[in-house]
Amino acid sequence: MEISLTDYDLERYSRQILWPSFGEEGQKKLKKSHVVVAGVGGLGSPASMLLVAAGIGRLTIVDSDNVELSNLNRQLLHWDENIGSPKVISAYEKLSRLNPTVTIVPLQVRINRDNVCDLIKGADLVIDAMDNMATRFLLNEACIKMNIPFIHGGVFGLMGEVMTIIPHKGPCLRCLFPRDVEGPRPFPVFGPAPSLVASLQVMESIKLLAGFGELLLGKLLLVNGETMEFTIVKVEKRPDCEVCGYKNVERGE
Repeated sequence: MEISLTDYDLERYSRQILWPSFGEEGQKKLKKSHVVVAGVGGLGSPASMLLVAAGIGRLTIVDSDNVELSNLNRQLLHWDENIGSPKVISAYEKLSRLNPTVTIVPLQVRINRDNVCDLIKGADLVIDAMDNMATRFLLNEACIKMNIPFIHGGVFGLMGEVMTIIPHKGPCLRCLFPRDVEGPRPFPVFGPAPSLVASLQVMESIKLLAGFGELLLGKLLLVNGETMEFTIVKVEKRPDCEVCGYKNVERGE
């Protein structure tokens, strides 16, 4: 289907359209794209806001939790008045006001092995905004299986990480973490850290969807907010990876 930009679009997104490698064609690509944000907490709140502000066509937000007081130092879509309410409803109310032209689908459901493929079906990209590794691994596996790009992000204290995963074109999350890892809970988080990581995730998402720039493919970006150091670590695709390894690809798993 041919996507066109209205006068409203051209004015609202005029500043990003000015970027030469993005332009009107990049904006059209965003307008026809569907992104799933898994989790609307510390990472998912700012990520969703930036995607909606940028003019993504369709946004699906998935989260099973309700808003708690301890969320409010970092989860920017949730306010005191929302405590006790479902996070997806709290987020939907704000996001709809931020940009009424974007289609937003809130799903209050816990992601599990039985529903993960259905939840991301039809998406052009999935953003990992989860706070636990088990669900991240489920999303990674489903995205590889369904050939959907996956932008991983994680935060601990003042530190964070970002990695872009494109099925069959580089390493996946299991290549990076071959063994199950799960840190202590609750874990420390400073408000600016998830907002910084989410901004980087959305920048990767926009570049990928619009088709410009260099991606963090096969690269893990590490951010240390305490020392203000940014480090890129090369990540190799593991031939024996249980998710994307060559043997699994050959068997069609």
